[in-house]
Order: sequence, then C-alpha cells, then structure tokens
Amino acid sequence: MKPQFKQVVTVILSIFLLSCNTDESGSAKTITPPVTPAPNIPISKSVNYLALGDSYTIGQSVCETCRFPEQLKTGLKALYPQTDFSLKIIATTGWTTSNLLLAINNQNPEPNYDLVTLLIGVNNQYQHKNFSVYEKEFPELVNKAIMLAKGDRKNVVVISIPDYAYTPFGKNVTSSQNAAISAEIDQYNSFAENYCTNNNVTFVSITDITRQGLNNPSLVASDGLHPSESAYKMFVDRMMPKVKMALQD
Repeated sequence: MKPQFKQVVTVILSIFLLSCNTDESGSAKTITPPVTPAPNIPISKSVNYLALGDSYTIGQSVCETCRFPEQLKTGLKALYPQTDFSLKIIATTGWTTSNLLLAINNQNPEPNYDLVTLLIGVNNQYQHKNFSVYEKEFPELVNKAIMLAKGDRKNVVVISIPDYAYTPFGKNVTSSQNAAISAEIDQYNSFAENYCTNNNVTFVSITDITRQGLNNPSLVASDGLHPSESAYKMFVDRMMPKVKMALQD
C-alpha cells in the first residue's frame, strides 16, 4: 500500500472513530427528566368516614391509632392535607352480623357518610352460626352501608374476613379443625365477593395477608389471634387505591 494512501485511510478511520465516540459520550450524558407523579385528583373539603365491623375493625389488642380505620384516615390525610377527615366506628369484639345490624339500628347514624367500610362475618363462623344467617344478613348490612353512604354504592368498600387459622391461636386446634376454619372462611368470603361483584360494590380481599401469620409473626398481635399494626397497614395499602377512587368520583 502506498504511503499516501495509508495516510488517507488512517485519517478517515480516525474521523469515523472520533464521530462514534462523540455520539456515545453524548448519549451517555443525556439527562432523562424525572417522572413527576400524577397529582391526586382533588376531593371534597371534608370527608365523613364510617367503619362497620367487629374486632378486626375496632382493633382488638392493638393501639387505638393502630387499627385499620385510623391508619386509613391517617393515610388519606397525608394524601389530601387540605381535607378534614372525621371517623366514626361501630364495631365491637365478638359481634356477628346480627349484632352489627342491631347496633346500627339502635345508633341510627345519619346517612351522610362519604366513605363506609364493612368487615364482618368471622364471629358467625367462629360461633358456628348457620351459614344461612350470613346469607340473609350480609346483604342487609351492605344495603345499610349504601344507605349510610348517602345512597351511593361506590362509596362503600367491603373487606374480606381474615383467616385466624394462621395464628398461634388457630395453630393450637387440630389440623382437621384448622383446615375447616380456612374452608369456612373461604365460603363466607366467596359469598361476600360474589354479592358485591353482582351489585357493583367494591370488595377488597386481605385474607391472603393474614395467611402469612405463622411464617411472619409480626403480622399477629400480642394476643396471638388478631392482626397487628403491621398487618393492618398492609390492609390499608391494599384498600387505598379503591378508597381514593371512591372519594375522587
């Protein structure tokens, strides 16, 4: 190869490589702007929240601010600092659907709630009530919840029943009884979910969270039976998208 030709080739190759390096370094220095989270859609300046249930709603064996309605209220307040939130709880440890219906009728709350949550049924199962009682009274409770939510079913959120078979308390029963507990709770939850789906009511399943209780003891309260503050936080995290949709609409 002639010297002159070799020099030309060398120059062309050098220019080509320099061009590639410039493109690569330029590409490497490109700064991608940060993704801005979508802003929360504004909601009403005041939100009245009613929580209906039993021990899982009143927060048996956890602090007052640890129970899920209080955690939900706190989470909403963080998202919507300009909104005033009020919370009323109608719930007592040991209540069945019959007890809750009676309490609602006795207290006769005003039908002015922007959000109503309902978690009920474990004591029907635990007290060996005939399943037909739940089949009759759960729809009555959902309809009462809708009425209390200003007649707007979109503002009602039903939560599935936790599975206490996956707690130290549940572990102490025989394996056959343990399996029966889970099967019966599945039956209750299946009925509730189907009813809610067929009637355009939001249903949030948290049962799988409670079924981690034996593998993750931090999800169980000090009494060895009820959910802990950490478990309730997981409930709220799962509920929050549905609750936000209800309040934004």
